[in-house]
Order: sequence, then structure tokens, then C-alpha cells
Amino acid sequence: MATMEHFSRWHAAIARNSEQQITTATRSLLKRMHDNVASESWPVEQSPEALPGNALNHSHWSFTTRRVDRARVKTLLNGNLQPRVGDLLLARIETLGHHGKLQLVDGRRRRLFRGDLIIVAYANRYACEQFEAEVPQSLAGCHLVAGGGIAALALSWHDRIIKGPTTIQPLGLLADDQGRRINLEDFALPALQPRPAIPPLFAVVGTAMDAGKTETAAHLVRGLKSTGRRTGYIKITGTGAGGDTWLLQDAGADCVLDFTDAGLPSTYRAPTARIEHAMDLLVSHMAAAGVDAIVMEVADGVYQKETATLLRSSTFAQRVSGILLAARDAMGASAGIRALAEQPRPVLALSGLLSASPLQRREAQAALGIESFNREELASPAVARRLLARLADIEQLEMAR
Repeated sequence: MATMEHFSRWHAAIARNSEQQITTATRSLLKRMHDNVASESWPVEQSPEALPGNALNHSHWSFTTRRVDRARVKTLLNGNLQPRVGDLLLARIETLGHHGKLQLVDGRRRRLFRGDLIIVAYANRYACEQFEAEVPQSLAGCHLVAGGGIAALALSWHDRIIKGPTTIQPLGLLADDQGRRINLEDFALPALQPRPAIPPLFAVVGTAMDAGKTETAAHLVRGLKSTGRRTGYIKITGTGAGGDTWLLQDAGADCVLDFTDAGLPSTYRAPTARIEHAMDLLVSHMAAAGVDAIVMEVADGVYQKETATLLRSSTFAQRVSGILLAARDAMGASAGIRALAEQPRPVLALSGLLSASPLQRREAQAALGIESFNREELASPAVARRLLARLADIEQLEMAR
């Protein structure tokens, strides 16, 4: 476990605002935290300890835990344990960094203080604009790498994150009365049999993180709703957080689900079959909820490994009706279209940040021959009907072959 000396050096470097010293101190701290735990005074694996009721009552449950039945949490596991993706842990805030707030189950973003107790989930993270992180090999100190409640060991982060990650000290894994670990997968939605018929499904993909995918999805939901259709939203990949869920609820989606409802705290490094299963599960529940159209957002950019694999999968081709590509500029849109050429579903339109610029829209139209829609246009019934009509035409052509 990292010593107080290493934490002190790190904070002193931040206080001096020296970029070189911050980088050196951060690397030293991370190396110390990632060193073999055997070099520390660390207890061997032991029997589960009873978890005092006040420990749960005074802890802040993060967004990723919202499906967990808290009544099942009875004991705490610690010692020489290796965390798994989805395991829940009780942790204490040690030092505050980039994430100074925690998204709670009820949607509130609670400000964090040193010493606060939080309940979060272990998971890997991939975010070009924030953190690259992995599940650690032990219960040694690690980091809060997502505001929705993800614990991991931060490996790298964007230059603009000058404070570095918030550090946490795990106090143990949550377990039931038999000492079995509590994992998010235990609370996933059940499989549905038989599978209901799938309504038109629009996939929103992007050229990169923060290309405008979620805003595209939210305004497309508004447009579909304005035609009188019950509309659902799915976030199928990404890192567990509540922002997109709450935005799409605000946009009026009749049903909102994401990969955490399928038992995944994050999809980074998740097996392809597991993500495909999650997609099938969530689409089936959407259809069972009686929606007339589904908008499904795929996180990050088309080059991200899990995204690229999903886009080429048979499950994606069978379930998705058409694609909207969110891009930052015309060049990005061009690269995105080339990357999507290997999958069979049609790209119906462009959107995202480029749609805010008339010049970028004209450039993209000239280069690609694909029309683009800005947020206001996507929210209109006229554009929604046009996109639905294109899907109907494509379906007729496919049936005629």
C-alpha cells in the first residue's frame, strides 16, 4: 500500500503547480501502489467479518450499485484477495483529485470529502478524454476513475486532468451471509423467453469520445416522440455513470436502460460474447416494454476495440436497422464512414459537433454525399419521419433480394 510519504510528495508537487514535479510524483505514487502487495504488511485471506449496519448506513452508494439488493449485504471480505470486474467494495476517500463528486443512486452528485465512505464497483475504464484504468490485483489502494462509482488503478490520463485521480483505500469486498462476493452481475435483468419482436432500432455511433453521440440520441428520441411513438434508449457500451441515463429521461424516453442493467459496470475489456448478450437482453426488455422505436448509443469511437468488434458482429447486424454517425468535423466523418464500411447496416445521416457548423456540414455533404442533421432538426417530427421512411425503404429492398 502506498505510504503517507508518497502521498505527501504528490500533494506538495500539486501545491507548487510544477508540471514536471507532479508527473514525477504521480508516477512514483502509482508505482508504489502497484508494487507487489507481498512487500507490505497485508493480512492473509480470512473468514468474512460481520458488517456493522452503520457502515452501510453511513456509506454513499454510487450510481453503479442502483440495482443491488442491499439486504443481501451482510459481511465484508478482506485480506489477500484479487478483485473481479463487478465486485462491490467499501472504500474510504484518501485524497481528492479529478473526481470530487460521486453520482448517487438517486441522481444527486454528492461532494466528496477526505474520509468519506463510499460503495463502488471494480471495473476497467477506457476514456481518451479522462482515464485509462484496470482492475488491480489486490485490495491495495487504488483510484476512483469515474464519477458513477468505478474503482480501478489509473494507468494514464489526459493532460488536462492536472490533479490526477482521486485515491481511495478499499476496506473490503461486500459479501452475503455465506461470505459470497456481491457482484453487479447478480442483479442483472433476467432473460426473456420467448423473445419479443424488435421495433426499428437506430444505432448512434461516434468518431471519438465527446463527438456528440448522447446529444444526437437525446434529440432523436425527442423527434421520434413527437411523431407519437413510444421510444426507448439503450447505452450498450461505456463506463457506468448516470449522466446519459438522466439526460435521456429528461429528453422524454419512455424506457431507459444501459449495460449496468445487464450486470456490467463497464464494457472495456469485456468479452465480445458478453457484450452481445447484454445487447440482446436490453433490446428484448425494451421491446417487452412496448416501445415503437429504440435509440441505442455505442460509446467512444469506432476505433475503440470493443466498439469496433460489436459493430462487426452478427448480433449488431441482426438487431440494428440503421446508423447515425456523430462526428466532430468533416474529416472525422469521412474516416468514420470508411471504418463502418465493413458492417452491413446503412449510415442514414451524420450529426454531432460538425452539425453545428454550416461550413462543416457542406464539406461533409460534398465529400460523402450523406446529409447531416443538427440537434433541432433531429428533434423535429419531419426528420424523424424521414429517417423512419428510409428504414422502411431499406427493409423492402432487403426483402426483395
